[in-house]
Amino acid sequence: MAAEIDNLSVEDELRTQIAAVAAGGGEIEIIGGGSKRFYGRPIEALSIDVSGHSGVIDYDPAELVITLRAGCKLREVEALLAQNRQMFGFEPPCFGEAATIGGMVATGLAGPRRAYAGSIRDFVLGLKLLDGRGDVLQFGGRVIKNVAGFDVARLMVGALGTLGIILEVSIRVVPVYETELTLGYEHASADEHIRWINELGSEPYPISASCWQAGRSRLRLSGSEQGVAHAAQLLGGDSMEPDWQDLKEQRLEFFDPEQPLSRISLPPTSPDLLSDRPQLIEWGGAQRWCCGDIDIVALRTRVAEAGGSLCAFRRHAAELPIFNPLPAAMLKLQRNIKSSFDPAGIFNPGKLYSGL
Repeated sequence: MAAEIDNLSVEDELRTQIAAVAAGGGEIEIIGGGSKRFYGRPIEALSIDVSGHSGVIDYDPAELVITLRAGCKLREVEALLAQNRQMFGFEPPCFGEAATIGGMVATGLAGPRRAYAGSIRDFVLGLKLLDGRGDVLQFGGRVIKNVAGFDVARLMVGALGTLGIILEVSIRVVPVYETELTLGYEHASADEHIRWINELGSEPYPISASCWQAGRSRLRLSGSEQGVAHAAQLLGGDSMEPDWQDLKEQRLEFFDPEQPLSRISLPPTSPDLLSDRPQLIEWGGAQRWCCGDIDIVALRTRVAEAGGSLCAFRRHAAELPIFNPLPAAMLKLQRNIKSSFDPAGIFNPGKLYSGL
């Protein structure tokens, strides 16, 4: 009961702070664990720490749904799920011990399993939000059949806190696979890997992750002992030590933390656009990383022509747009959504785009 009272007092305090800032014409940067603070445009505003609003509200492993306050530490929640042989299907990165559930949802980042299991948006069932008026809004619920506000809850995924403070979220979880196996293959070029991995996608193999870097493809199989063993026999390849955690957390040598990092999103079958640069390709060809200095403007044009987008993910020049510039009609829609939830524009101003 004491913990419940403490969290209610935190929520009331946040409401009071929001109302005061909105009335005074101020701006707020929402901070949880700060592990993904680098993501998006930098902000100069009053910081509000929401990490104290934490705790598991409801978790029945038999229901495959967990409801959490946004300040819960992601690693602690994953440890709780692991005790019941369950996990988040989208394999979210932490980027640090302080990572929170709120940051996980707000950034919408997912790991190697995302292309085969779905994104965070596919698993969010309900969400509780503190909007720019200081009102608490509830969307969706704790079961899939609670469809009222279902899509609005998912709208908060990847919004980078520009629409409000996430207070609580209900997320569908999945059972841990019986077994997993990583296989390695030699593919000299990115195009060779892209053709190969997309051909495999048309077959019923239990693939849960793929990666190519420096002439080497890696493939993860997940499922039953029998199913994985049979697939491995058909696919061949060399058994490898799994390094998917290091890929997810960007601890591989490829991800030099001192260098700019760019993320390219493309239709999976798109040909290689970076044949002259070191790159890492995952998600069956749909996500491609480039580490080092690069002409973002020129590459954005080429990527857009191929039907994709480019994110200046980390350590790029401050004046560069982080995300692809939006068409005028889309920018207007985004501003309308922003004004509906945050009419005074106080939450994470400019984090996604200037003027939002």
